[in-house]
Amino acid sequence: MLREDLTKAMKAAMLAKEKCKLTTVRLILAAVKEKDIELRSEDRTPEEDDALITDILSKMVKQRNDSIKAYEEAGRCELAEREREEISIIQEFLPKQMSDDEITDAAKAVIDEIGAEGLKDIGRCMGALKAKYAGQMDFAKASVTIKGMLS
Repeated sequence: MLREDLTKAMKAAMLAKEKCKLTTVRLILAAVKEKDIELRSEDRTPEEDDALITDILSKMVKQRNDSIKAYEEAGRCELAEREREEISIIQEFLPKQMSDDEITDAAKAVIDEIGAEGLKDIGRCMGALKAKYAGQMDFAKASVTIKGMLS
């Protein structure tokens, strides 16, 4: 499903002559293909495939955010702006990100569901959140939220 959306977006960018979008979507598809080769399994369900692609997209956004910091520190604002453009294109394919309030609500629900009682349960809580909300949540914020609730 997400793989098909990426292919359609690439074709649309070609027809519209959107150079930046075309380049970015090709980078995404190349990363997906690289992961396919690494895993060498063709028997994934569409949901598993979408989760894999979402994970790749999240990592690409994180890499670009790191690059933006480095470019701005080096005074290369034009390169930082290019990275921002790529982030906005990549985020078109990611699920809507959860707000801080939604993260707090999800964290409370997972703590109650698991019956977490202390800091030793953070790993189990984070595992449950990652299984339920892959690509939708900033897990660094979620970790801080859970730690605050359990301490």
